[in-house]
Amino acid sequence: MGAAGDAGSSPSPLLEVGYVARAHGLHGEVVVVLTTDRVERVDPGTVLSTDHGDLTIAASRPHQDRWIVTFAGHDTREQAEALRGRALRAAPLDDPAELWVHDMVGADVLTTAGDKLGRCVAVVANPAADLIELESGALIPVAFVADHASGTLTVDLPDGLLDL
Repeated sequence: MGAAGDAGSSPSPLLEVGYVARAHGLHGEVVVVLTTDRVERVDPGTVLSTDHGDLTIAASRPHQDRWIVTFAGHDTREQAEALRGRALRAAPLDDPAELWVHDMVGADVLTTAGDKLGRCVAVVANPAADLIELESGALIPVAFVADHASGTLTVDLPDGLLDL
């Protein structure tokens, strides 16, 4: 789920994994807010893309619910200030055990009996559980996804969930 497929296929689109909130200190450090729970996105050596070119992480450390990051070649506060507000992007991770939002959107949603419920048009953040939004507007908690394969989501729904 994520990495480019066969040779000759187009590369996977980059996903936004965070953004630079502000400069921190005098030596080029910045505060990065991750929009992913995958903290390996800020490991030293990682290359993140922005609209103004790629940035390589030289060092990082957690700070409250954010990260203090130093990008290679950015050693002054002025250079760090110039990064403020930049979206940070990376290629999707290849982890078949995970169910990724970018894999769910556009997938056909089927019941365990094989009935087609429609296509997933969005994944809605919800405190209890994220929700799969179908073309019809119906919402299904992600917790009911029983299986996923390329292009399909199989859901094991409790009786009456979609009856209105």
